[in-house]
Amino acid sequence: MNRFKYPKITSQFMICIIAMLLSACVTQRVENVRQGGTGINEGEGIVIMAKSYHLGNQTEAKFISCVGDAVSRGQSALRVIPNQEFVDALFPWFEPRTAPAETKGLPALMARPRVAEQIESAGVRYIVWLDGDTDRVDGGGSMSCAAGPGGGGCFGFAWWQNDANYEASVWDLTGLEDTGTVSADVSGTSFLPAIIVPIPLIARAQNKACNALANQLKQFIISEDVT
Repeated sequence: MNRFKYPKITSQFMICIIAMLLSACVTQRVENVRQGGTGINEGEGIVIMAKSYHLGNQTEAKFISCVGDAVSRGQSALRVIPNQEFVDALFPWFEPRTAPAETKGLPALMARPRVAEQIESAGVRYIVWLDGDTDRVDGGGSMSCAAGPGGGGCFGFAWWQNDANYEASVWDLTGLEDTGTVSADVSGTSFLPAIIVPIPLIARAQNKACNALANQLKQFIISEDVT
């Protein structure tokens, strides 16, 4: 009589099952609030800056670089002027302690010797001020690992949630006005199950926020509509 043989359930098999049942969870919300018309001409570009120190915590340099790279690539790519190059060319007017906090300070700044000429020479049409951060807001679970003469391993389950919240204010240096804001709010929950071998299932909230914000920025600047 033939007997059906059940497959042997190994730790590797269990790991594969867990990996299929669990996946990192990411939710995102991207919004924009328009206050003025935009649009960009050939030869014009943007510079992306961290919001001034005296207005709060400086946005991470890594995130600014990520947004700049994403805006300068792909469909509807924009020319991005390196922010340090821009700051150096206009020293000291865009240093953290002297940069204008509001657009109402732009006329006086543009009237200073060589400022308008330097901005025109660099081809900067818009300044994008970035503000925000990524924080771990929750988490739980437990995991234990041990090693012995016959080998070692880990068992348990852990999870954590990161929230990435960023806002970009778009200043038009031609019209000397604030044209509006673009924001990205991304929440990502990561998991770390372990049966012998831990399997990290990472939700990259900051990277998602970077790409979402960059795509929305391109659409916002290229569009000429005022809503």
